[in-house]
Amino acid sequence: MRGMTETTPKALGSAPPVAAKKPHTFTHHGVTIADPYHWLRDPGYPEVKDAEVLAHLEAENAWFEARMQPLQPAVETLLAEMRGRIKEADKSVPQKDGDWLYWIEYEEGAEYKKWWRRPVAGGPDELILDEVALAEGKEYFRLGALSVSSDGRLLAWAVDDNGSERFTARIKVIATGEVLPDVIPGTLSALVWAAGDKALVYSLANAQWRTDNARLHWLGTPVEDDVELYHEDDEGFRVSAGLSANDEWLVISTGDHETSEVRLVPAADPLAAPLLVKARQTGVEYDVDVRGETLFIHTNDSHENFRLATAPLADPAAWTTLIEGTDDFYLTGFDLFRDFYVVEGRVRGLDRIEVRYYDDPARIEPIAFPEASYEASLGDNPEWAMDTLRVSYESMTSPASVYDYHVGERRLELLKTQEIPSGYDASLYETARLEVTARDGTAVPVSVVWRKGREAGGPLYLYGYGAYGIAIGPGFSTTRLSLVDRGFAYAIAHIRGGDDLGRRWYKAGKLEQRTNTFNDFVDVAKGLIAEGFTAAGRIAIAGGSAGGELMGAVINSDPELWGAVAAHVPFVDVLSTMLDADLPLTPGEWPEWGNPIEDKAAFELIRSYSPYDQVRAQAYPPMLVTAGLNDPRVTYWEPAKWVAKLRELKTDTNELLLKTNMGAGHGGKSGRFEGLRETAEEFAFILAQIGVPT
Repeated sequence: MRGMTETTPKALGSAPPVAAKKPHTFTHHGVTIADPYHWLRDPGYPEVKDAEVLAHLEAENAWFEARMQPLQPAVETLLAEMRGRIKEADKSVPQKDGDWLYWIEYEEGAEYKKWWRRPVAGGPDELILDEVALAEGKEYFRLGALSVSSDGRLLAWAVDDNGSERFTARIKVIATGEVLPDVIPGTLSALVWAAGDKALVYSLANAQWRTDNARLHWLGTPVEDDVELYHEDDEGFRVSAGLSANDEWLVISTGDHETSEVRLVPAADPLAAPLLVKARQTGVEYDVDVRGETLFIHTNDSHENFRLATAPLADPAAWTTLIEGTDDFYLTGFDLFRDFYVVEGRVRGLDRIEVRYYDDPARIEPIAFPEASYEASLGDNPEWAMDTLRVSYESMTSPASVYDYHVGERRLELLKTQEIPSGYDASLYETARLEVTARDGTAVPVSVVWRKGREAGGPLYLYGYGAYGIAIGPGFSTTRLSLVDRGFAYAIAHIRGGDDLGRRWYKAGKLEQRTNTFNDFVDVAKGLIAEGFTAAGRIAIAGGSAGGELMGAVINSDPELWGAVAAHVPFVDVLSTMLDADLPLTPGEWPEWGNPIEDKAAFELIRSYSPYDQVRAQAYPPMLVTAGLNDPRVTYWEPAKWVAKLRELKTDTNELLLKTNMGAGHGGKSGRFEGLRETAEEFAFILAQIGVPT
């Protein structure tokens, strides 16, 4: 075992759990595949009650606890460090919304936050929601939607208390605390006030955990009488609802990963006939907002990096370009305000925020930021008539900051910088944005941070995701300091599959080009070795969900590079999952991965990289794998099957641990400190395997 003390747990013996092998095969496109660990999927899922399945997961958890026991002092040390960097009694900068100022607060030692407000005109603070009280006695707690009625009188909120991401919505009178009898179980959506605060619009998760509907609940009526405003028949599409920026329109959207369609309904009259903006066209995505009699449409119909168009409400499908799509500026979104609008995007991978004006299209005012590499975005800006914008900012070396941007003066005003009680000196650290040439000649960006004076060739932590067009920005993290201060460089590989460099970058890592994502990650690691940042075998890698798929692919292809691997809720049984149309996410995922049921080429491609299917008899690096029993996104049996197969076939004696959260879902433990413990466990594991003292 690399760097980990040998132990012999009395109850377990000296060997990890071995999953039984049971005959099971499936055949597609004339190919028959054996899957002897298929039995780990409880046929009663989403309920998991099979005694043999539970016994195996509990045995893996016991093995995890036993093997990690020698590292508990390291875990506690790391946890204390991480907790010491959190200002435990903290609150957000208040933001005005109507007659009230709203903010959130954490109390000393609290896992969860409290939501507060006070009148703008003056008056006492008012507690509107107490997560601490709601979470009391629960193993898991997650607040979903939260929405205050437009008159400020009522609060609607939704809670998931087991990690299944099926939320129960409730409503209360803020002034008195009276919880109304209205209870809406099974929601998976925002909660949108409509009809003069007499009704809520929401979406239910169906039996397959898909939101194929938008529903209207009249306050005080039985939930069984709720009206379905819209139903989506395409099983791959998901429905959502929100309000236009001026609060006049209910915006009902439906779509998958490549196609969308929007309908508008007067918010004051949600039962009115909906106005279809433009019928769906495969491959065309769009979202809309409304100002007066004009629609604003953000769409990729003429350029993959999106354009911004307008159309009259009277003729919503007649789109006229306002901002052209270009190769240079990736237009990711827009926000309308009464006197101006804001567009957000990226130029060469760096965030850009521009204020623009309705009456002067040539007037473009980008917000200037002080560093060469950073993350910046609009914060919470709830009002229609605003002259000051709330903006968030951070970088690899700069803690998160909150600014007000005074539009008329083009001036940033710093309101708050993340406080690190145990101390932080940015001058002790260096950061760089590098480019590594991948095997096909593509330049792949990498963001790296390290402590000054670090020795060349030292250990490296390399993070990657690379899917769904999700960019991983060069942001700040207090937890990573526990590695960086011990000589690690911390790197983020901005690999294809994310949209870090625009929509083309995303497309170059999906469907038939999926393997670019894995190759980029490996090539980034090799490039950092060549640059002297690290050495083979001294690289710890981590990723979760689709990033866990990345981990599985690169340990199959290049196991000798990695000194330790953390794969969190990893999407590793890709072929079986994409062949199962009854699973919650599968139909909506086909535009991302391909449909192996109908397409033989997609079947063969997915099979060629699916980590579970490609496990082979070879040496693998030390690995820590996590799962959530109630996870609807990556079902628990994917990591369980993967670990079982790795135990069977791997030829090394390196550590392989599986930890399944038996009362949580995709995000792991809830609560700000419980989540820190899991990070501390990961880092303790990595330090031990790489051979770096705690």
